[in-house]
Amino acid sequence: QVQLQESGPGLVKPSQTLSLTCTVSGGSITTNYYYWSWIRQPPGKGLEWMGAIAYSGGTYYSPSLKSRTSISRDTSKNQFTLQLSSVTPEDTAVYYCARVRSYTPDYWGQGTQVTVSS
Repeated sequence: QVQLQESGPGLVKPSQTLSLTCTVSGGSITTNYYYWSWIRQPPGKGLEWMGAIAYSGGTYYSPSLKSRTSISRDTSKNQFTLQLSSVTPEDTAVYYCARVRSYTPDYWGQGTQVTVSS
């Protein structure tokens, strides 16, 4: 059973960089054909795919967030990390990490609330 767990600060000040880590257990992030994604849901809005890091280490980003987003991984810890720079209150959301194959998420973390406020 694959499990994902997000961790990171729940409160970030405007203009700072949001950093979240997803720790994966029950499966390796280097296993072929899986993409490890970050997805968020602002209050009252739908899910927004932010980006992903592939089993190969390649990265993919939403065009609307690409200039502010970086996803990396630590294979020794089986973790992948999201960094979102220059945050504003509009980046307040529940942030999820998920495993994706064939464009379909099959395992999700429980989500973590991040609030951007001074």
